[in-house]
Amino acid sequence: MKFRPIKSEQDYQIAMKRLDAIFDAKIGTPEGDELEILGILIEHYENEHFSIDLPDPIEAIKFRMEQLGLNQTDLAKIIGLRSRASEILNKKRKLSIEMIRHLHQKMNISAEVLIQDY
Repeated sequence: MKFRPIKSEQDYQIAMKRLDAIFDAKIGTPEGDELEILGILIEHYENEHFSIDLPDPIEAIKFRMEQLGLNQTDLAKIIGLRSRASEILNKKRKLSIEMIRHLHQKMNISAEVLIQDY
């Protein structure tokens, strides 16, 4: 086992090939240890170079509504008045802390997503 930081795309590809080769290694073996360390190095490189931004809060609400088969009336029951739900969906009103709490609890949308500015 010889480890070094992953600093380039070429290093990344080499690490991915090695990861694939030892993917089924047993825990507690030298290859299992190598797999664990290689996974940490790859994750670090991917977080720096392939980071994924959080979705827009309103788009996340719309997406979750679609997944759950909810409409604007259903959203109004979660956050308050129907007109308020319309204003939120059209980005004419900001989400309040109370709305964020309800959306997080009842629709299982990450609070981290909902608190972002839009």
